[in-house]
Amino acid sequence: MSIKPLLDTMDKLQDAHEALLELAKAKKQILISNDVERLNMFVNKESKYVRAVAEANQERLQHVSSYLISRGYNPNPKITISDLIKVIFKAEEKQALLQAQQKLMMTIQDLKQINKLNQQLIEQSLAFIDYSVDLVLGAPEDDVVYQNPQQQSYGTKRTGIFDTKA
Repeated sequence: MSIKPLLDTMDKLQDAHEALLELAKAKKQILISNDVERLNMFVNKESKYVRAVAEANQERLQHVSSYLISRGYNPNPKITISDLIKVIFKAEEKQALLQAQQKLMMTIQDLKQINKLNQQLIEQSLAFIDYSVDLVLGAPEDDVVYQNPQQQSYGTKRTGIFDTKA
C-alpha cells in the first residue's frame, strides 16, 4: 500500500490550517477595530474549518491504520506521523511524509502564536470594559457580599456616578 492517500489527507489538513491562519490574521485587525459583526462572521467561518480539520484528522487516522495493517502491524489510534515515518521503508515516501509533517507543524505553530496574540487582545478589551463599568457603577465587591437585610451596611454601595436605583 502506498502512502498517497495519507499525503492527500495531510494536504487537506494543511489547507484547513492555512485557512484558519488567514482568518486568525484577519481577526487580529477586526479585534483592534472592535468590529463585533465581522468578528461573529469570522468565528462562524473558523467553526467550519475546525470541523474540516476534525474530519481530515479522522481520515488521517483511518489511512494510518490501513497502512499499518497492510504492512502487518497492529493498528494503533495513538500512533503519530513521526512514529509512522519510522516504519516506512521507501525513502521517497518517508521524505514526502516528513516534509508534509514539517510544513503542517510550522503552520500550526504560526496559528498558535497568532491565536495567543488574539487572546491577549480579547483579554485587554475585556479588562478595559470591566474597568469602564467599574468607573461608572463603582467597585463590584460592594454588591456581591450577602448580608442580613435587617442589618445596616457599613459604608456606601456603588460609589460610581451612575445610580442603579433610579
